[in-house]
Amino acid sequence: MSPLLRRKEKKRPDERTVTLIGKPGCHLCEDAREVVGRVCAETGARWEEKDISQDEELYRRHWEQIPVVLIDGEQHTFWRVNAERLRRALEG
Repeated sequence: MSPLLRRKEKKRPDERTVTLIGKPGCHLCEDAREVVGRVCAETGARWEEKDISQDEELYRRHWEQIPVVLIDGEQHTFWRVNAERLRRALEG
């Protein structure tokens, strides 16, 4: 079967990992941290935070977009995090 026709296996929220990429002193990152932390606590998803100032590759890829939110390694959003959209993505 063509990879384009295969359905992605649906994961439960507690099987998902959200990554917040930001940097210290970023007010948008602080707002995103609050939203990501709350939604992950509600859904059971794991989350981690990465600092672009400590990782040259992350800096090169994301410096113009921080904060960036990834779900299972794939970009979900950047700049502003919408709690309802993140919740739907994790549950869905």
